[in-house]
Amino acid sequence: MSCTDIQAKLAEAEKVYHELMLGLSVRVFVDQNGERVEYTAANKQALLSYINQLRSQMTDGSTCVAPAARGPIRFTF
Repeated sequence: MSCTDIQAKLAEAEKVYHELMLGLSVRVFVDQNGERVEYTAANKQALLSYINQLRSQMTDGSTCVAPAARGPIRFTF
């Protein structure tokens, strides 16, 4: 899964979680595999777990994490 896909899914999931916390209607999330997950107030913990899973995919060595900035190269003679 590409970095862009993960970021899009994370943004969608966070939006749904926010709406769920506000008490808005039931939300449905369909991923690229066609799996359908329906979130209600009763299983908001499952949605939070999914959000944390997506966040971990972005920070566990994938290409989504920008490499650390390095200082200038110095030559010693």
